[in-house]
Amino acid sequence: MTQYAMVIDLQKCVGCGACALACKAGNNTAGRNAGQTHNWADFQLETSGKFPKPKFTARPVLCNHCSNAACVEACPVTPKAMFKTADGITMHNDERCIGCRACQEACPYSKMEVKGNEYSVISYNEDGKPYDPFYADKTEMIKGCTTSGADMAKSNDNPPHRTQYEHPDYQDVRRNNITEKCIFCEHLVKNGELPNCVVACPAKARTFGDISNPGSEVAQLVKKYKGTVLKPEAGTKPNVYYIREYARK
Repeated sequence: MTQYAMVIDLQKCVGCGACALACKAGNNTAGRNAGQTHNWADFQLETSGKFPKPKFTARPVLCNHCSNAACVEACPVTPKAMFKTADGITMHNDERCIGCRACQEACPYSKMEVKGNEYSVISYNEDGKPYDPFYADKTEMIKGCTTSGADMAKSNDNPPHRTQYEHPDYQDVRRNNITEKCIFCEHLVKNGELPNCVVACPAKARTFGDISNPGSEVAQLVKKYKGTVLKPEAGTKPNVYYIREYARK
C-alpha cells in the first residue's frame, strides 16, 4: 500500500521560510492579526556549541502523518474527524470535528519546545474570532487620510488572497471551533502535484513520495543517509524524515 512521506535534508535547509510562506498562502492559514498564528510549516531553530565551532540547525516541523497516529486514536467522534487515508495521510474532516482538541492533546509533537519556544503542529481556531479581523475592519487608520483594512482587501473574500480549492473533507478556509493541520496538500497530491512547501523550497531540501516503494526517491534517501524522525520513542512511526545536517565550512 502507498505510504506518502517527506524527507527533509538539513544540509540544504537554511531556514529561509519559503516553505512556510507557500504553505500559508496555499492553505489560507491564519496570520497574527487573527490573534492566532497557524504555521503548518514551522521551524525549530537551534544554536549550540561555542565559538569558533558553533552549530546551527534549522529544522522544519510539520504534521508527521504518523502510521500509528495518536491524534486519530484520541478523536472521540464516530466516524472520526481525524483519520488515515488509504495512502497514509493523516486527514481531518472539518464537518465531523467538534473542537474538543483531544487530537491536539494526544499528539506528542503538538507541544514540542526548543529553548522555551513552542511549536504546535495541530492548531485550533479560537471561538468568536473572525478569520482575520484586519480585512473586516472598516476603521480608517488616519481619519480622512488613510484607508481601512476592509478597503485594502478590495474583495468580499477573507482572506482577500484566498487560494480556492475543493476537497471532500477539508474547506479551503476553515471555520471557527475546529482543529486544523497540514494535510500534505492532498488536494494537489491526488492530481499528481507536489505539496506547496516542496515546490517552493529554493534549495530543494524537501522530497515527497511513496516510501513504501523501495525504488522511490524518498525511500532511497532515507536508506542512504539513515534518516531519522522526531521522538521515535513515542512509537507513532512518523513519516517525516530528516537526513544529514547543516555543514559549516
